[in-house]
Amino acid sequence: MKMIISASRRTDIPAFYAQWFMDKVKKGRVVVYNPFNGQKREISLKTENVDAIVFWSKNFGPLIPHLRELKDKYRLYFLFTITGLSGILEDNVISVEKAIKQFIEISRIFSPGHVQWRFDPIVITSATGPEFYLKNFTYLARRLQGHTRRCYISFATLYGKVKRSFDQLSKEKGIGLILWDEQERREFANQLGRIASEYGITVYSCCSDYLVGEFVRKGSCVDVDAINELYSCDIKVPINPTRPGCGCYKSVDIGVYNTCPHGCRYCYANSNIIKAKENYLSHDPFSDFLIARE
Repeated sequence: MKMIISASRRTDIPAFYAQWFMDKVKKGRVVVYNPFNGQKREISLKTENVDAIVFWSKNFGPLIPHLRELKDKYRLYFLFTITGLSGILEDNVISVEKAIKQFIEISRIFSPGHVQWRFDPIVITSATGPEFYLKNFTYLARRLQGHTRRCYISFATLYGKVKRSFDQLSKEKGIGLILWDEQERREFANQLGRIASEYGITVYSCCSDYLVGEFVRKGSCVDVDAINELYSCDIKVPINPTRPGCGCYKSVDIGVYNTCPHGCRYCYANSNIIKAKENYLSHDPFSDFLIARE
């Protein structure tokens, strides 16, 4: 059965595991384990078995040299996160200028419709208040004008592990969270949407229906309609939410939690940054599975 491959919500495959991914492409398969029940599953990466591949990343640099090869094999769709939080809430993310350069390169290889900008998540803190975000967002929208048509936004979900991370950040750097209610978030989201519209970019909400308004539409990050339009194809898969408010279509994620060394303080995919770095450093790029099973 054909499927959409998600690479990946659980870790940054383009940034840290590009060699591993290309080895799996060469072998035509990858092994994934369900993170909740440990069930093993082999996923085919043969061209005839893949509807499309959706990449999620903050750094496509290591994957860019392989894009033309992948372009000949698969339908590709890119979700590129650029927030301007590097060095504040993102410990090891590349600079905004490097990210913009990569973004433009991908857009030129494919098209502005293939690469989506994620300004996500928005985390209001004592160091990253509304003026900080308005300045960053306006600058990024201006630089990305003509290279993308969409921007996805959300506010950080404060899972228990995320709260613990911010408690630690407060102790380390004195940066404290500022909590906004839904009305404040909605007004700010529509303010961003108004700015984006001036640069030919439409803002979409990610898992946040309450943000939808005059300048914000409900988003589908894994968007089959967009992929079908880009590739003049007719992929048919159902909407399959990954969490409340999610509008994504069904895909199979090949990533693994606790393997991304970016060190983003708001990240839901890492419960332990030290373990994530250890997993990254010990991974075998020629293994069928991203990291060794314990």
